[in-house]
Amino acid sequence: MNLNKIKYPIGRFEPNNNKFDLKYVKKNIEILKNFPMELDDEINILSLNQINTPYREKGWTILQLIHHLADSHSVAYIRCKLAVYKNDISVNDYIPDKWANSIDAKQNNYKESLLILEGLHARWSTFFMNLSEKKFKSRYYYPARKKFYSIYDVLGLYAWHSKHHLQHIKNIKIRMNW
Repeated sequence: MNLNKIKYPIGRFEPNNNKFDLKYVKKNIEILKNFPMELDDEINILSLNQINTPYREKGWTILQLIHHLADSHSVAYIRCKLAVYKNDISVNDYIPDKWANSIDAKQNNYKESLLILEGLHARWSTFFMNLSEKKFKSRYYYPARKKFYSIYDVLGLYAWHSKHHLQHIKNIKIRMNW
């Protein structure tokens, strides 16, 4: 199978070019709101051995993906709040590969990260639901990529990110016939 198709099973993220679209906003908020439950549905029947299986050769394990989602989405939520309350703020980088290989990301209990995602996505959805169109234009600067990210684009990006990693898990379950 094509490595790009394995890495990006739903394709790469395509921003909505900052054209504000309320349907797009509502759809992506729903994705974020429902994601923890969908993730739990995919992983709750997996064995410890299955959870520790990489989703691709030389890739992260399902366990690391779950912890990565909690880490990445927590960082993104805070960046969103910072940007809304202080537009054009510069944000710190975090290094997903190092975080995914830290001791807490390799511990077999993913339930803590699932709890983080449940609470975080509930709050993040509420946060997004209460933003005005003007606030969706707030942005932060990400020095590591030398790029500004609007809150509108971040909403789309993390809805995509949720579906992206959920599909990794679904694909390995299909490939492994679980």
